[in-house]
Amino acid sequence: MPEKLIENSTHAPHTLHEGATHREVTLHQDGGSGPTPPPRKRSVAGKIMLLLAIIVGVAAFISWRSSGKKTQAASAAQADAQSRRAVPVVTAAAEKRDLPIYLEGLGSVSAFNTVTVKSRVDGELTEVQFKEGQDVKKGDLLATIDPRPFQVALSQAQAMLARDTAQLNDANLDAGRYQELVKEGVIAQQQYDTQHALAGQVQGSVQADQASIDNAKLNLAYSHITSPIDGRVGLRLVDAGNIVHASDPNGLLVITQMQPISVIFTLPEDSLPSVNAGMRKGTLQVKALSRDDGTQLATGTLLTIDNQIDQTTGTYRLKAVFSNTDRALWPNQFVNARLLLDVKKNAIIVPAAAVQHGTQGAFIYVVKADKTAETRSVVPGITQGTITIIDSGLAAGELVVTDGQDKLRAGTVVDARSDTRGGDQPSTSSPNGRSNGGAQPGNPRNGQPGNTAGPGQPGGQQSGAYPRGNGQGNGQGNGQGNGKDQRKNKNRNGGAN
Repeated sequence: MPEKLIENSTHAPHTLHEGATHREVTLHQDGGSGPTPPPRKRSVAGKIMLLLAIIVGVAAFISWRSSGKKTQAASAAQADAQSRRAVPVVTAAAEKRDLPIYLEGLGSVSAFNTVTVKSRVDGELTEVQFKEGQDVKKGDLLATIDPRPFQVALSQAQAMLARDTAQLNDANLDAGRYQELVKEGVIAQQQYDTQHALAGQVQGSVQADQASIDNAKLNLAYSHITSPIDGRVGLRLVDAGNIVHASDPNGLLVITQMQPISVIFTLPEDSLPSVNAGMRKGTLQVKALSRDDGTQLATGTLLTIDNQIDQTTGTYRLKAVFSNTDRALWPNQFVNARLLLDVKKNAIIVPAAAVQHGTQGAFIYVVKADKTAETRSVVPGITQGTITIIDSGLAAGELVVTDGQDKLRAGTVVDARSDTRGGDQPSTSSPNGRSNGGAQPGNPRNGQPGNTAGPGQPGGQQSGAYPRGNGQGNGQGNGQGNGKDQRKNKNRNGGAN
């Protein structure tokens, strides 16, 4: 049997390697020594370490899976909570009423009569009997030119008429006598003919004198300048004391007829058949509005259509007449003319902002009785400014969402608020599709949601169908206030230090 000896490295005269604490020597029966086989303890320890590593990895994987599930569950719970949270939206009720269809074009006010009053005789302007801006009637005295030269000319003409009349009477008497003498053969026929011709010449002079008298009377009448039409006097162009001439280019004043007055506007040529059809049925109504469509100035009727189309613009001109009793229309004023073409009876109408468009076509978010949103496919009809007709898919009285659709989906709980923008008189769109929406009340769509403008905030420019957000104004005000407080605190702290 072999014997196993364990010797301490400190007492052994020979060591196997440096740093070894023990060495093993195996003695065989033959007295020789050989290599020792690997011990089993190391293999068992490695297996244990591997097993522990596997257990740790499995535990880590299980922990990661459980945390991921918890995160997903939390996300799902949060999403569910958000879906249950009421989303604030603006709603409006669908109405069933008559909707007028308008055609709108840009036009200008034109007076039926505009007269530049000029002098028809030369002379000194002695009197001005009108005031600037005065309403005058036809025949009213406006100004007077010195009439004395024309009175003198009239007297001269009358004197010449008296002289020539006396000569005519004498020539006629002589002609009568010569006629008797010719019959008795006392004088020659030639002498009688000469006297008869002389009487004729004097008769011509008398007629010329009468014409001079009439001309002098006419010039005398022209020295008193009167109004040729009813209208309003403009600014005075010549003052009293100036010498005026019939050849002066500017005249004395301008009179413009204000009642009635006309508006000439244009429409695209594509609308000509429908306008002609409307005129054959009866008189078409025309409304004149201010350039921003915010104020209705007057209501009149369509008078006529021009006889040709402008090829450069593809438009034609129309002329409407207005009574203008309140002087709301002024000559050369730019206005928007709104022609009432037709009226859609019993139409279902909603604000145009309620109609959305997707891959499946047009749809509307409808608020149900349980305060949840429903996606409803609809067939929109004519869009008249901020109002759209719904041909099918919606009933009168149903609430539709007009603002806040970007946060909605089918089944979302909503916090409905009434739409205060109104729409009794929708702004119109021209046949070219240009929308002319008027100014609408504030809505915080483009600003901070939930903020409203304080008193005295001026209205901003429009962005689409909404004005610029009131939230921007509040945000700027709060920021300025906080900045001032910070500067005060900084100054206060600096002074204390």
